[in-house]
Amino acid sequence: MNELGIPVLIVLAALLLVVMFLGAMGVRRIQLRRTLGTFDASISTAPGKWMMVVARYGAGELEFLKLFSVSPIAVHKFLRSSIELNGWRKPAEEEKHLVQPGSVIVMVTYEGREILIAMDYGTYNGLSAWLEAGPVAGVGTWRQD
Repeated sequence: MNELGIPVLIVLAALLLVVMFLGAMGVRRIQLRRTLGTFDASISTAPGKWMMVVARYGAGELEFLKLFSVSPIAVHKFLRSSIELNGWRKPAEEEKHLVQPGSVIVMVTYEGREILIAMDYGTYNGLSAWLEAGPVAGVGTWRQD
């Protein structure tokens, strides 16, 4: 091979890896969105830091998976019985560029920590219904207000 051939092959291999990674992210996102109980959101566990996620809820927990990743492992898992919903608000001016357009900020307390989740209002209604609909402490034990 000539002097130019090796660097060109390296660049082409790197581009192929990038395309394969982006394709894997796309397939993962499509598979996650097909699953019942998933929604797009952003989560803030530290003041001023937001992460775009795909959230999913199941029988006993709410999971958050990074949006731009190929990993099937959730970065945050919250037990249904430990989540306390504290209402919602519109994004503050400094938050508007950090969350999806049309989102509301849902205020949640989990094991004494304040967590903010940005989602659309319809999704908030579904999450609220999911939290209030089932037993939280064990079989036959319902939320006491």
